[in-house]
Amino acid sequence: MSQITYLEETESTSKALRELMARGRVEEGAVVMAGFQTAGRGQVGNVWESEAGKNLTFSVVIYPETVPANRQFVLSQLTALSVKETLDAYTDGITVKWPNDIYWRDQKICGMLIENDLCGKTIYATIAGIGINLNQTVFRGDAPNPVSLCTITGLTYDPGEVLDRFLSIFYKWYLRLLKGEESLIRQSYEKVLYRKEGFYPYADEQGAFEARIKAIEPTGHLVLELRDGSERTYAFKEVSYVK
Repeated sequence: MSQITYLEETESTSKALRELMARGRVEEGAVVMAGFQTAGRGQVGNVWESEAGKNLTFSVVIYPETVPANRQFVLSQLTALSVKETLDAYTDGITVKWPNDIYWRDQKICGMLIENDLCGKTIYATIAGIGINLNQTVFRGDAPNPVSLCTITGLTYDPGEVLDRFLSIFYKWYLRLLKGEESLIRQSYEKVLYRKEGFYPYADEQGAFEARIKAIEPTGHLVLELRDGSERTYAFKEVSYVK
């Protein structure tokens, strides 16, 4: 059973979890969950919009000390797989948009920020901060394509129940990692990628082009194959998806 700390309001669940850890070692799998985040964060400084009391916002800590620092992306992969599998129980059409956004069709239903604390060449602690849109129906921020589970199905959801489902699935994938099944995690991740099959428009610093997803490297780099058979490899934020 996870240690779950519920906060009615906090600046950031990941920050609150770090504050707990600063007071002493927090047990693996501990969770901080909030009814409202005043400064929830996404990738590269983005702000995660979430209406108070409507969604599931939380952070969980694990200590994957056997994972080399240069293969830390597998932790992002297993977390994304866990969210996707959680949402699969409520609707279809869920995919993972590289590197770890969760999409329903062409709309974003979940974002996450994975923070890894290194100790030499391995990882001491990983904090996964996750925001899943559950019951919010109006989005006033500048995110281009948000959607919630309620908007998709017309139903409302208990954040606590969704969290319990996620944690059960998350621990299953994490245990597979600890058993050395890293290749299974990587293969499973690639199978559920957004725009996995076929050619789609992308854009980089050179301009727009069409390509298909060829592979995801263990480092997390995206490998795209163009129509002429040439390949391009990108780190996060070096290429964008074009609708």
